Amino acid sequence: MSRKVIFAPEEFYHIYNRGTEKRKVFLLKADYERFLALLYLCNNKETLHASDYQGSTLSEKLSLERSETIVNIDAYCLMPNHFHLLMQEKVENGISNFMQKLTTGYTMYFNKRNNRTGALFQGRFKATHAKDDRYLKYLVSYIHLNPVKIIDSEWKENGIKDKNKASQFLKNYTYSSYLDFCGKKRIEERIINKNSLPEYFNSINNFENTTKFWLDNPIVKVQP
Repeated sequence: MSRKVIFAPEEFYHIYNRGTEKRKVFLLKADYERFLALLYLCNNKETLHASDYQGSTLSEKLSLERSETIVNIDAYCLMPNHFHLLMQEKVENGISNFMQKLTTGYTMYFNKRNNRTGALFQGRFKATHAKDDRYLKYLVSYIHLNPVKIIDSEWKENGIKDKNKASQFLKNYTYSSYLDFCGKKRIEERIINKNSLPEYFNSINNFENTTKFWLDNPIVKVQP
């Protein structure tokens, strides 16, 4: 089946997928860290040989030098049964090649670790084109607010019950790029390239206030 979205260099896209049958695809800390490492290692023009990195820590993997990158990863969030990526295509077929390496590499790891076979993700990854600034800026908040569902599954439908608790949870959630946008120094910041985004946030405070706005107003729709 052909994809409705056609990727083009320099354009931004929201990429996402979930586990087949909505199953969890991240069961352990090691699973999240393997996916984070692959986000970094698969983003290069060279062929990835996962066996080269067996036994090394996440910090060691993220410290490795890469060849030229093929996409800009602008934001990301890993959830127990799905993931979200905001990416800019740098070279022709960059996103398609990156996602093929990423999902194949992670599926091989997960299946071996859990003694299973077959597809892990629900078909081909999904994509929407961030055609304008308003939607692109909104996506940064939308992606980073996903973890709130872990502590309040119906917050978008019913409103946030405890905004302070949600804000604190986001600041402690290590499997997204939220902390990197908040200025926290950590090795995971090597995964993303915030500078490829337009200058939507002139300060950390501005970024946090924008995120809080969407936390308070989840029913407001911004169309792609």
